Amino acid sequence: MAATISNLSFLAKSRALSRPSSSSLSWLERPKTSSTICMSMPSSSSSSSSSSMSLPLATPLIKDNESLIKFLRQPLVLPHEVDDSTKRRELLERTRKELELNAEKPLEALKMIDIIQRLGLSYHFEDDINSILTGFSNISSQTHEDLLTASLCFRLLRHNGHKINPDIFQKFMDNNGKFKDSLKDDTLGMLSLYEASYLGANGEEILMEAQEFTKTHLKNSLPAMAPSLSKKVSQALEQPRHRRMLRLEARRFIEEYGAENDHNPDLLELAKLDYNKVQSLHQMELSEITRWWKQLGLVDKLTFARDRPLECFLWTVGLLPEPKYSGCRIELAKTIAILLVIDDIFDTHGTLDELLLFTNAIKRWDLEAMEDLPEYMRICYMALYNTTNEICYKVLKENGWSVLPYLKATWIDMIEGFMVEAEWFNSDYVPNMEEYVENGVRTAGSYMALVHLFFLIGQGVTEDNVKLLIKPYPKLFSSSGRILRLWDDLGTAKEEQERGDLASSIQLFMREKEIKSEEEGRKGILEIIENLWKELNGELVYREEMPLAIIKTAFNMARASQVVYQHEEDTYFSSVDNYVKALFFTPCF
Repeated sequence: MAATISNLSFLAKSRALSRPSSSSLSWLERPKTSSTICMSMPSSSSSSSSSSMSLPLATPLIKDNESLIKFLRQPLVLPHEVDDSTKRRELLERTRKELELNAEKPLEALKMIDIIQRLGLSYHFEDDINSILTGFSNISSQTHEDLLTASLCFRLLRHNGHKINPDIFQKFMDNNGKFKDSLKDDTLGMLSLYEASYLGANGEEILMEAQEFTKTHLKNSLPAMAPSLSKKVSQALEQPRHRRMLRLEARRFIEEYGAENDHNPDLLELAKLDYNKVQSLHQMELSEITRWWKQLGLVDKLTFARDRPLECFLWTVGLLPEPKYSGCRIELAKTIAILLVIDDIFDTHGTLDELLLFTNAIKRWDLEAMEDLPEYMRICYMALYNTTNEICYKVLKENGWSVLPYLKATWIDMIEGFMVEAEWFNSDYVPNMEEYVENGVRTAGSYMALVHLFFLIGQGVTEDNVKLLIKPYPKLFSSSGRILRLWDDLGTAKEEQERGDLASSIQLFMREKEIKSEEEGRKGILEIIENLWKELNGELVYREEMPLAIIKTAFNMARASQVVYQHEEDTYFSSVDNYVKALFFTPCF
């Protein structure tokens, strides 16, 4: 994410200055590129082979924002069927009827729901899916469940916000509290239990035991598996489904599902049509964002600032994958783009005196506060002031809520976090790890984004939960933001070291734990992330305060951060450039 302290001397002041040509992704450092799109993701050759007609890809390689702006002026060329709304409606109705028919057959219904969700189609069937899952919520009384069905039911119920107790797995355990060895012969059941275990919260020992048991056995069994099963298991071991970025998973799974002998042709066709329709929506959203960004003219005046609306939008799709959140994505992308400029002011351009003036002006939040600022700061201040007030107006118009105090407070909190970093740098102060991470969550924009989306989404807002948006922020926000902060460091630490920068959570962790090996330090950070995921999962278990919509958004923030920052060549996805092409510019055929 945006501002991160970059040097332990302390902290060489600027990533952006030392790497002016890098295309930092909204809240992140840009990963290295790779020639592959993703594991099992359709390429131009593989995707065309599965189509009944051979069509060239209609999209050029988008190398920069200028190319993007030119490209978005052109109409998207897709097969005629993509715009065939009648065909799509027919397929939706067939799928809905099939869901109804399967409702009385637990395993068939659960498998179909799982496939629909992985294909990115579940937003069409929310009521149908919730109705079916509600009927399964008393699974503990169904003694006939096998491991596959029980595990799949547990995962889907918890993932979709339904109450389910892991005690349902006790019947698969022996008197010593261990899973029975006989389960090892059921590879699909073991894989399903492995996936379910990643939704475990703190204190759910059964799921911790399930994860260790299944992971060990699946790894050991890989050489003896059939190629198709081995591929599925390998992908799960690399990245469990619970932590995958939803739109990228839909893109990847469309090809995987199409290669299965028993796939439903209607469901596959619907997934492709729908993917392309949503992609067209994203292109319209990008057009709106780039038009706004050009009219704002911020980087024309502040030439040192990053000009990356496309990458900002990628993050919004990660946080809000459902098409219905189109307006929310546009508004959030605006806030991230301005955040990047403010980050660059603090990191590369402003003097300490100027930064103090800017911080005080933001805290005052009125136009007269601009008068004492340098000209370049006035422009940025005005852009932030107007954009935030416009978002407040839209929320007021749509829902009748006056939210300026809450949005303003998150910006002030973030700016104060930037100021803390500047003071650390100027006084050579070395924070401890807790200070560093908590302040890093503030400056990364995690709290700002989630508070804005709480009101922009507008679901489940009450007088009681609105009060939770004042510092200290909800644990839900903190856990998600910390996962992002730590993945940011894991993804950029080597690059920063090569430039001579030293500070990140990895180095601070090594220092506090007296660890000399960076590999051990990274392993320690990964363990912290695992514990943070358990905290997040607890929000699904004890969902009492925050609306489910914002809980899902916080989960999506954690998912997106891992996908973006875990960018070694042998990982789930390999290049942010390729995410952008696959999500926004390469249709599914």
